[in-house]
Order: sequence, then structure tokens, then C-alpha cells
Amino acid sequence: MALSKADFAHLIPHRGGMSLLDRVEEFDGETIHCTSTSHRSPHNPLRRGDALSALAGIEYAAQAMAVHGALLAQREGRTAASGYLALAREVELAAERLDEVAEDLDIRAFRLAEQPDSLMYGFEIAAGGRRLLLGRVAVFFQAAGQALSTRLESSASINSCK
Repeated sequence: MALSKADFAHLIPHRGGMSLLDRVEEFDGETIHCTSTSHRSPHNPLRRGDALSALAGIEYAAQAMAVHGALLAQREGRTAASGYLALAREVELAAERLDEVAEDLDIRAFRLAEQPDSLMYGFEIAAGGRRLLLGRVAVFFQAAGQALSTRLESSASINSCK
């Protein structure tokens, strides 16, 4: 069952132009498939100058993960915990820019590991049947009512997959 942005936008913290996903095509307990057209917008908030780097795809994947967690929590009658993108690893780029991609983005994320305080997802972003980037992302959760006391360090290992 496909969901429009209106069906899930209230479940995640991203608002206005920073809400990058248009639709959830399908999801289950482990995976989500979303689509987006916002990469073509000249008003995309992730653009730098006149370009949208393919690395911005990591944010698209992170938003798909946020929607996935929120939809699963909603299905269980609870609210999803707030998460912080902490780590991007093994990112492989097959494109330099997303704004030059004419087709809609297909964003797929799949849960690899789950701990009480974190999740690890794999992701792939494609358009028109062509893979644009893939990788893994870790998210850490802040316990309700507690400050995030652990310093989170981001690191990325980026390779070209052209």
C-alpha cells in the first residue's frame, strides 16, 4: 500500500523543503521503498550553489529510515524515538550529482542490525534502473528524558562505483 507525503509527514521531524520524500511505495518490518522528485528542485535545501551532490543521498536514505521507524512505531501504537545520524560507511557513488538525474529517485533502506540504543540500515538509491549510491548508516537514539551523553563521531568511507 503506497502512502503519500500527507500520510507520513507528521510522523517525522523534517518540515518544509527539508522533507525530501514524496511517497512510500511499500514497507514491511525490515525494509522501506520511497520515491522522491525533490532532487530536481532548484530550492532543495541541500544544494550548494547550483549543484546537489550525490552525497546528499545519505540524507534521503536517513529520512527513509526515519519514516520506516515512525511507520513501524505507529503500527505498534507508540511514538518513534528521536534518532541521530551518527555514521555513514561503505558509501559507493556512481554519480557525482543528483540534480542532473531526470528520473524520480528510488530510495530503498533495509534494517541490518538493531540494538536498544541504535539501528544500522543499508541503503541504495537508484533512478531509471541505474544505481546512484549505496552504503550503510547508523542511527543512535536518545533515551526519553535523558541528554545524549555519548559523543557521536561521524565517519565515512566513500568509494566510487562508476
